[in-house]
Amino acid sequence: MNKHLFDQGLAVRRAVLGDEYVDAALSKADDFTQDMQELVTQYCWGDVWTRPGLPRTDRSLINLAMLTALNRSHELATHVRGAINNGVSRDEIKEVFLQTAIYCGVPAALESFRVAKDVFAQMDRETTG
Repeated sequence: MNKHLFDQGLAVRRAVLGDEYVDAALSKADDFTQDMQELVTQYCWGDVWTRPGLPRTDRSLINLAMLTALNRSHELATHVRGAINNGVSRDEIKEVFLQTAIYCGVPAALESFRVAKDVFAQMDRETTG
């Protein structure tokens, strides 16, 4: 493991997904899954998300489109929240899902709208609760 990239990745992962989410993911790691947590943190968040070529908002929008195309609802929910944390607006998220309806299919986009709506409702409850 590259400690420098891991530490950079951990900082970005926390900034995008939130301490609570990251702490939960890391605390659930065991002998079987620990290496995967380290790989994701170093490679995804440290190697790629820290690159200067795209701002975090663009990376979030790309993730939302890809996760819709792959129909990965669980990861999509995480990245909807992350996109908001990165400064992406709900209207921009809506536009991504409308675009994916054309290129990825209406059922995939409908599922993404459903997931995002649930995330938005949860986030609204957290801010008013």
